[in-house]
Amino acid sequence: MGVKPISLISLLSLIVLIIPIIIINTKLKININKKIINSIIRMSIQLSLVGAYLQYIFNINNGIINVIYLFIMITVATISAIRSSKLYLKKFLFPVFMALIIPQAVVLTFFNVFVTRLNYLLDARYLIPIGGMLLGNSLNSNIVGLNNFYSNIRKNEKEYFYTLSLGASRLQALSKYFREAILSSINPILANMATIGIVSLPGMMTGQILGGSLPVEAIRYQIAIMISIFVTIYFSVLLSLLFTINKSFDEYEVLRKDIFTH
Repeated sequence: MGVKPISLISLLSLIVLIIPIIIINTKLKININKKIINSIIRMSIQLSLVGAYLQYIFNINNGIINVIYLFIMITVATISAIRSSKLYLKKFLFPVFMALIIPQAVVLTFFNVFVTRLNYLLDARYLIPIGGMLLGNSLNSNIVGLNNFYSNIRKNEKEYFYTLSLGASRLQALSKYFREAILSSINPILANMATIGIVSLPGMMTGQILGGSLPVEAIRYQIAIMISIFVTIYFSVLLSLLFTINKSFDEYEVLRKDIFTH
């Protein structure tokens, strides 16, 4: 039994649920209606185009094309993470890109070799959806981690200098901010893992069940995915912080002001 298809008319019927929000915002003079409408339209167009393109990629299932598509996804995620963290793109593009791609490649390879045991490791049906899940979660966590790390150093610069004056090395002086950044980035996924299945059923598990998979099989996949997401998040944030440090401080261990967009 496959998933029950949703017609275009059925999809458009969801607009009925948006109308009350638009009305309430208008009455309360909350100026966000235009952004809501634009976001919904943009999401719909983007997903429609991606869906058509993914169908083409899945049919061809060429390893080189699959890897190129994943590289494009990682590049876009890198740009988004840097800009959302209010850091200059040119200075951080390469280190953040490497911080995202290394754990992504290691975890994806491990997942496809030892968990799903694929005969073809670059199979588009696994590489792109699973890679997308790992990358999407890593993106959000890297935004939180980078923003927390650099904003805290900026706010507590005197404390940082005081630690240096006591003879601490740069890494020793930054260790407190490292811990705070990593904790802030992994706490959401840990909370999600602790309540999953009780508070909510995750998207992948729900999709597999709707697609006809046995609940036990869907649960195994979801457990594997959640562990993979956590590992990818942890190491991508850790590497982002380590790889960007050298570009963020001058020869006197002072945080460069020109790394921030404002």
